[in-house]
Amino acid sequence: MHEEDAYLATLLELFGRANFETRRPRAPEAFRLEPIRRLLEELGNPHRRYAVIHIAGTKGKGSTAAMAEAILRAAGYRTGLYTSPHLHTMRERIRIGGELIPPSTVVELFGRLRPAIEADPDLTVFDILTAMGFLAFAEAGVEIAVVEVGLGGRLDSTNVVSPAVCLITALSMDHTEILGPTLAHIAFEKAGILKPGVPAVTAPQAEEAMAVLRQVAAERGAPLWTLEGWRYGPKDIAPTGQRGEIHSPDGSHWSIRLPLLGRHQWENAALAVAAVGQLRERGWMIPDEAIREGLERVRWPGRFEVLQEEPPLVLDGAHNDASATRLAETVAEVFPGRRWQLVFGISADKDPRAILAPLQPLIEGIWLTRSRHPRAADPQRLAEAAQALGLPGRIRREVAHALEDALAEGGPVLVTGSLFVVAEAREAWAAWGRMPMPEVDPILVRVGGR
Repeated sequence: MHEEDAYLATLLELFGRANFETRRPRAPEAFRLEPIRRLLEELGNPHRRYAVIHIAGTKGKGSTAAMAEAILRAAGYRTGLYTSPHLHTMRERIRIGGELIPPSTVVELFGRLRPAIEADPDLTVFDILTAMGFLAFAEAGVEIAVVEVGLGGRLDSTNVVSPAVCLITALSMDHTEILGPTLAHIAFEKAGILKPGVPAVTAPQAEEAMAVLRQVAAERGAPLWTLEGWRYGPKDIAPTGQRGEIHSPDGSHWSIRLPLLGRHQWENAALAVAAVGQLRERGWMIPDEAIREGLERVRWPGRFEVLQEEPPLVLDGAHNDASATRLAETVAEVFPGRRWQLVFGISADKDPRAILAPLQPLIEGIWLTRSRHPRAADPQRLAEAAQALGLPGRIRREVAHALEDALAEGGPVLVTGSLFVVAEAREAWAAWGRMPMPEVDPILVRVGGR
C-alpha cells in the first residue's frame, strides 16, 4: 500500500473508534486509567524511559507546553511534545525535537498497537493517541517530554506518567458537565496530576481554586509553588509580537521578545521558566540563554495569530467566557479603536452568549458558521444567541465562505469560538495563496481535546 494510502487508512481506523454522539463522557468517572495502563504495560512502559513535565489547566496549557519544550530544545535536549487538540493534522500532537512525527511513523505505531487495541474495547481514541506518543518518544531517544493533559487531570490518559515537574495553568469554568459545576470541582480534577515529592508550580488562581490545590498538594506531599514574587509582563506590544521582562524571586531576570501576543502569555512564560528552574535545581543544565532563545523562537498557531496586519485578520481559539475576555482585552490593546467583522463558530457543548458577550463592544458585524467537526453547533442557534445580544448575524454554512464574506467588508476580521473553526480559516487563507498550506490530514473529520 502506498504510504499516503496507508496513513489515510490508519486515520480512518483510529478515528472511526470515536462516536461523538453516543460516547461523549458525562462525568469524570466515565474516564478510567486502567485501559491505558494495560496497554503501556504491554509496550514495556515506554513512558518511564524519559523525564516529563506534566501540564494541566483550563487556559494556556498548550502555549505553556510549547514554551517549556522550546526552552529545553534550545538547551540542547532531545525533546518530546504531546498536546491536543490539533489544528490540521493529528501529527501535531506528537512532536520530537520540534518536528511532527512523519505519517510512516503513525502507520507503524498504530500497526504495533492494533492487536492490543482490538483486544480491549475500553481503550478510547485519546488512550491510543497517548500511547502512540509515549512509545514514539521512547523509541526516538527523547530525554524529556512536555505532556499536556487532554481534559481534567485526575483521570486523564496522560496521568500515568511519573513527572519531574507538574504545572497548573490558569483555571476557569469549562467542561463543567464532565469536571463539575464549580471552580473547586475543576481545581480538584486538575490537582489530580500532583504526585508525592514532585515539585509543582501553579499560575495565580482564584482563592476557591487555590484552596483546593493547596489541600490536595498537602495531602499528596507535593511541594507547591506559586508565581508569588515573580514579576513579568510586556513593555511594548505590536502585531508582530511583544517585548518585556521576567523577574524571578531569586533575582534572575530575562529580557524577552515574545512572539505570542496577549498579556496572559507572560504568565504562561513565567510558568514555563519556573518549571525550568525546578529542573535546574535538580541538575538539568539549562542556561539563561536557552530560556531567552526558546521563548523568542516559540510558535503556537491559532492563538491570537495575526495572519494580516492591515486590515487586520486575527485568529484565536477562545472557546469559553474567560478565554473570550482575554481575547477582547488583547484585541483592544494590539489594535486599539478598531471594530471587527467576527467569524464565529463553536462546539455544541459551549455557551455562545457567554463567549460573545465579552467581544460584543468590538463587533461591527458577525458571520455565524460551523466547522466540519461532528460536535459543531448549529449556526442557527448561534444566530439566536447573537440576536439576543443585539448582534444581528449572517449565517454561512462553511467557514471559508464566512471568512471570504467577512473579508469582503474591507475592515478588520476576527475568527474565534473554536480551534476547529480557526483551523479551517487557516486552510482557506492558505488555499487563497496568502500563506504556505499547512500539512493537512487527508480526512475531513477532526477530533477534539480527547
